[in-house]
Amino acid sequence: MIPAAFYAPMKPPDHPVPSGDRAMARALLTALQMCDVKADVASLLQTRDGTGDAQVQAEKQTAASVEIDTLIPKGRQAGWRFWITYHNYYKAPDLIGPAVARALNIPYLLVEATRARKRLSGPWADYAQAAEAASDAATVMFYLTARDEEALRDYAATGQKLIHLRPFLPREDLPLVGRKERSMLSVGMFRKGDKLASYRIIADTLAKLQTPDWRLEIAGDGPVRAEVEALFAPFGDKVALLGALSAQGLQDAYARAAILFWPGVNEAFGMTYLEAQAAGMAVVAQDRPGVRDVLAPGADYPSPEAGSDALAARLDMLLEMPKLTMHLGAAARAHIGTHHLLSAAKATLETAIDEILI
Repeated sequence: MIPAAFYAPMKPPDHPVPSGDRAMARALLTALQMCDVKADVASLLQTRDGTGDAQVQAEKQTAASVEIDTLIPKGRQAGWRFWITYHNYYKAPDLIGPAVARALNIPYLLVEATRARKRLSGPWADYAQAAEAASDAATVMFYLTARDEEALRDYAATGQKLIHLRPFLPREDLPLVGRKERSMLSVGMFRKGDKLASYRIIADTLAKLQTPDWRLEIAGDGPVRAEVEALFAPFGDKVALLGALSAQGLQDAYARAAILFWPGVNEAFGMTYLEAQAAGMAVVAQDRPGVRDVLAPGADYPSPEAGSDALAARLDMLLEMPKLTMHLGAAARAHIGTHHLLSAAKATLETAIDEILI
């Protein structure tokens, strides 16, 4: 197997808190193994600074320097052929990989890096500069969405290769389709900001449904649970909060529900869309950058500007037309099977790795 280094500065693959970021990091490790790559998780240092705190950033940079000094001899001993980092951006830059790759004279690869030149001044200035430097150092950058590609292509370093790696599930086949009930499912952490904004849109939409026979299950938990509970209390037993589910529990929830309802406020792309469509669910979401990259074509996704009225109309139609819902779910499942499983990711990664190791 080809020895290599893997790093996820935002959240390491073994982090105890589930998230789309962790899921994608784990999926990448699985795909690399299928490419005959033995990827060592080089560091568990989390660099994220969510508040723009100069002291936190300085402390992380000091810790990164210590890691670099340790990893250079480790990389030589392990014989790493390349370094690959997942999710480099201005709040969680890769402060380690470029220096180690340069010292070892090996290719440096980035997956889902974003550029934010407007952050080069302000509270994240040092971090933004580090993220830009990491992006400049990459031999290959794998972008996951069209939105990311635009900025990466505008500021690509000379000779840098940009490759589209579609977001993917860490599985080679599709899950079994369960007996679909006439119900909806929402999946997302109970967290301030974008997640809570999606839940507010969901609550506003439910209040406008004309169809009397509906039920929504919500899979998730987190620090704003009380606020989420308050949002859905007016709907009584029509809404069931399931809490944080195990992997199997979540698969069971996908299997029994017919519709995934998640607006997708500022989602990078959203692993839940991949998982739900793989299980044969129709999706009701807003047409947002990133989200649209993983949704099956052919369905109607209202614009964010159309608000909860458009979402309610879409849900009413699907709830009243189960055959259409089943058709859309089957089309979504086929789309995931073709474009968003390990086989597709392996083909993309393997071709790129072969080229850099020639």
